Amino acid sequence: MTLEVNAAEDKSYSCDQVPTVAHLGPQLPGVSQIDGELERALWASNHCKWRTAVGVLGLLTTLLTLVLGLVVTPPVQVLGNTGRLLYVHPPLAWAALYLAFGTTTIASILWLWKRTRSLFWDRVAGASAEVGVLFLALTLITGSIWGRTTWGVWWTWDARLTLTAVLLVLYLGYMAVRSVGGSPSAKATRNAITALIAAVDVPIVHFSVDWWNTLHQQASVLTPNLNLKVHGIIAVTMGISFVAVTLVWVYLVRLRYENMLLEQAKERAYIYMSIQERLKESEDAR
Repeated sequence: MTLEVNAAEDKSYSCDQVPTVAHLGPQLPGVSQIDGELERALWASNHCKWRTAVGVLGLLTTLLTLVLGLVVTPPVQVLGNTGRLLYVHPPLAWAALYLAFGTTTIASILWLWKRTRSLFWDRVAGASAEVGVLFLALTLITGSIWGRTTWGVWWTWDARLTLTAVLLVLYLGYMAVRSVGGSPSAKATRNAITALIAAVDVPIVHFSVDWWNTLHQQASVLTPNLNLKVHGIIAVTMGISFVAVTLVWVYLVRLRYENMLLEQAKERAYIYMSIQERLKESEDAR
């Protein structure tokens, strides 16, 4: 069944497309200026032109990375063909730990700070965390492949590996918390606090190879004093791979953000229709 909700511009949208509730006003329970914010966000989402461009660039740079990594670049010294994982594993780790979870942390802080409080930041935090969980899972998978060929085992309870697995569990927990009900503001505050708790593990993962004697090697691409350890075509391919993964991350976060808007709009549209049905039933009973 399709529900119709009139928008502020006197247009009609289907709940299966872009329903809006900006016209409801504050007279209904649970409806406030947040709905106007959702209306504006939906409009901006539908008029987003850069998302497709970022997606195309991400696809092209990913294909270029595959060609360079599998065909053009030579096998890495000592590691041989296993070294080609350098074009996959480090970029995924970069996108998950620093881009995704860093964005989730900053967005959560911006929600908790009253001067910048907006549900936009809660949606950004959630979208970024979901993509980050995907990339972190891929990081662990590619890391296991690396470990099997270099260490002889798929998994070992090494400090960095263990802490990374813990980080994945923490952000899975964060995603579970986001599904708990409540008012939009209460949910966003709970989400933000959970995200900040999970973020504590990120710097621990980063410094684990320096703090403990682990199997996982220290910085293999860029040293703390910013000296490159790779050169030539290998460095070029790695650079392109980082750009590719970053563009894919941006595209996926934006796509998930838009899906969140549609999910929230549908939820509020159904709530509105339910209220209207109950009011009509009450009037008919009289």
